[in-house]
Amino acid sequence: MNSARLVRIIGTYGVVIAFAALVLFGFLRYDRFLGFFNVVSVLRYNSMFALVALGMCFVIMTGGIDLSVGSVAALGSVASALASPHGIAAGLAAGVGAGLAAGLINALLVTRGNLMPFIATLATMLAASGSALLLAGNQTVSVSYDSGFTAIGQGNFWIFPVPAIIALVAYVLGSVVLNYTSTGRTVLAIGGGEDASRLMGLRTDRVKFLVYVASGCLAGLAGVVLASQFGAGQPIEGVGWELFAIAAVVVGGTLLTGGSGSVLTTLAGVLLLGILFNILNFENGMGWISLSAYWQSVIRGLFLLVVVLLQARLTGRRGTRPGTRSDV
Repeated sequence: MNSARLVRIIGTYGVVIAFAALVLFGFLRYDRFLGFFNVVSVLRYNSMFALVALGMCFVIMTGGIDLSVGSVAALGSVASALASPHGIAAGLAAGVGAGLAAGLINALLVTRGNLMPFIATLATMLAASGSALLLAGNQTVSVSYDSGFTAIGQGNFWIFPVPAIIALVAYVLGSVVLNYTSTGRTVLAIGGGEDASRLMGLRTDRVKFLVYVASGCLAGLAGVVLASQFGAGQPIEGVGWELFAIAAVVVGGTLLTGGSGSVLTTLAGVLLLGILFNILNFENGMGWISLSAYWQSVIRGLFLLVVVLLQARLTGRRGTRPGTRSDV
């Protein structure tokens, strides 16, 4: 195996290798690390971030960004909590509907208003954050425990957490769309060069519109899981979720410049970050270190910086050979 092929494999599947190494480290170092309770807890909690990261993955592959996902998730949690007394379907529809509305606004601003995605989604982020606080009356909104709504976030299907199943289904569908449909090919083409894609006759605006709408809906669905899992709609809980999503996507090998990426390695990126913080919690419990929750943000930022620098080096080395590209 030549060095160029090795670099390409590491660039594409490095996150999977790192995830496996962390799991092995945790298994060897901590008791009950792979115990049922810890595994289920990690999967249940990180399912919310997985949903947000999936939408972000498609947006970034087009060369865009969605800064509103955290605020939209918070808005979705409040909307679903308010609708939860009317049953599971009503709570689910309210949360996803709030995400759909935000996604439509982002899509219109980017494709019809020709605004930069950074500016458009920043405006939506602020609007969604304010709307969540107004809708909640600046306080958490308790969900109904009598309607069965909490089964979405707290329930199990056999031994598997329902939120993890929801996230898994979403990722399977996302992988099928990216790898086996014309929409997925157009997403990558837009990121590789939007003007060239338009000249080729591809429906770039339509696909970008769908991508931002999907990102909003997935953020709203994450909000539903948040409310049902913790028993309350939380208007300020989504702060920083967009940064986690961006970190997971980039750690998963998707280029911030667009045109290349993978849905499944994005899921591996989410799990890698989740396991990393889970290990830190185990270390806190053993008393070897004492890191507050604020250190998670510091570590996340440093981790993201290292990955982006490595990604830039790997991309530069691949770019020296004409015709090479990332696997999807």
